[in-house]
Amino acid sequence: MNVTGILSLASLLAVTTFAVTRIGMSAQTDTPATGQAGTAGTEQVGGYVKPSEQELQARLTPLQFDVTQNEATERAFQNEYWDNKQPGIYVDIVSGEPLFSSTDKFKSGTGWPSFTRPITSDALVEHTDTRLFMKRTELKSRLAGSHLGHVFNDGPQPTGLRYCINSASLRFVPKDKLAEEGYGEYLKLFEDSKP
Repeated sequence: MNVTGILSLASLLAVTTFAVTRIGMSAQTDTPATGQAGTAGTEQVGGYVKPSEQELQARLTPLQFDVTQNEATERAFQNEYWDNKQPGIYVDIVSGEPLFSSTDKFKSGTGWPSFTRPITSDALVEHTDTRLFMKRTELKSRLAGSHLGHVFNDGPQPTGLRYCINSASLRFVPKDKLAEEGYGEYLKLFEDSKP
């Protein structure tokens, strides 16, 4: 299969995932791989807050709400961060929890932001996802329980993993704004990288 065929297949998978999710054919089983994700209502852990559903509906775009709260999937190559090359970190659009660093981002050719690992080992919660008649590992943020995407074992070294993430579930914080926005502790990730 050539690159065009693979990209068409990836787009078809995204559209099918969205359609299946929207019509309620989801069958999902939680796997306590790294902990439990947050639940509805306003919660606060470590300074990060999960707003109520009503607050989220008012604050998020319809796509952001649908992706993070209803496990939808945005379109490949038509999302905000798939080709972002700026240094910085990606946080949960719902709670602000730090999730990924641009230092671990790579060009996967799938049309979604892809990373080799999360920003910390306990940033994510994994669930077994059996939608679309296949078994995949779904990723959610630890506190807010926001649907982020999936992890696959076809990534580059050093991990061999590809964290395939919806841009709609993320907010990008540029390196030069980290301290100003309360993420100064993550500046150390960029000490050896070029500006």
